Amino acid sequence: MTQIKRVAVIGGGIVGATAAFYLSQKNYEVDIYDDGVGQATSAAAGIICPWLSQRRNKEWYELASKGAAFYPKLMHDLNEPLSDSDIYQQVGTLVFKKNLNLLKKLEQLALKRRETAPEIGEIALLSPKEIKAKFPLYGLEESALFASGGARVDGSLLTKKLIDQAVSNGAHHYSEKVTLSHPNPTEYVISSMTQTKTYDTAILAVGAWLPGLLDPLGLEVDIRPQKGQLIQLHLQEDMSKWPVIMPDGEKDIIPFSNGKIIVGATHENDGGYDLTPTKEKLELMLEEAIELAPGLKNATITGIRVGTRAYTSDFAPFFGVVPNHPNLFAASGLGSSGLTSGPLIGRMLSQIVSGELTDLPLSDYPVEQYIKKYQ
Repeated sequence: MTQIKRVAVIGGGIVGATAAFYLSQKNYEVDIYDDGVGQATSAAAGIICPWLSQRRNKEWYELASKGAAFYPKLMHDLNEPLSDSDIYQQVGTLVFKKNLNLLKKLEQLALKRRETAPEIGEIALLSPKEIKAKFPLYGLEESALFASGGARVDGSLLTKKLIDQAVSNGAHHYSEKVTLSHPNPTEYVISSMTQTKTYDTAILAVGAWLPGLLDPLGLEVDIRPQKGQLIQLHLQEDMSKWPVIMPDGEKDIIPFSNGKIIVGATHENDGGYDLTPTKEKLELMLEEAIELAPGLKNATITGIRVGTRAYTSDFAPFFGVVPNHPNLFAASGLGSSGLTSGPLIGRMLSQIVSGELTDLPLSDYPVEQYIKKYQ
């Protein structure tokens, strides 16, 4: 029988929660630590549709496309129905561009990518009338590209279910801020205001807060925080089958069941770790959404979500073993694609801990490029 290992997972966002869930199914004692402050996933509602991104980084696309393809398995493992779920639903994505020529170029890209990613589903250029049939709030006279495999996901509900399942499997969840130390080659010490515990393995999945966690170990991290704000609205509409909307810009519109609709998010590079809602930016974001979907004028604002994303200087994510620290693993730099690639990264971290082959080569996402000793 495999020797039971004690694993600390610091960070209960999408990466940490997924890693903890899969490790809790195996022969591990898992403790999850998360104080919940500023967590990007808990604030996020996302669109799973990486195939229509025009980012040129091949490693990023490989990670994001495989992350999107992983969702049905994740839902199966969580016993979450694919056909009727508040967490994740394939409802299709509508993408807008500045003109028809750009849409046609995107259509060709999507058709090519579908050869290796059949989960993208049906691809079609839709007229304004056809768009309105799928998304009744639409008010413009522009065409859009539709991909039927696009999906919506509620990050807060997903992480809650992952952690609840991990706890039901025997894991422990502590809502505490912690520090990390490495007093000897075989132990990692996690300390909070109420307790100190020792582990032989630790996973650091704290996003933009990774630099502060690794600083006591003499390590610097190439990470910068980015503030993101979303608006949660409510409409007296059955939107359970409406597609998600990706306008020409960064402000998405994501309908959910029960009349919930999310608009956002902002991308504020100067926002740092500030979690204060900004009235001016929220109002501007809502105005832009109403321009595309005038029916949103009748919506009631039911909440504001603010979180902090993590970006590296070259916008690439990383995950794997922290250099010169065996059994210490980290992931960060996911940026705005965290909900797409985060679950797969979390599972790969659990695979590393278990000594299994990872779904993607770790060399494509090198930790040592972003975490280094202080000079």
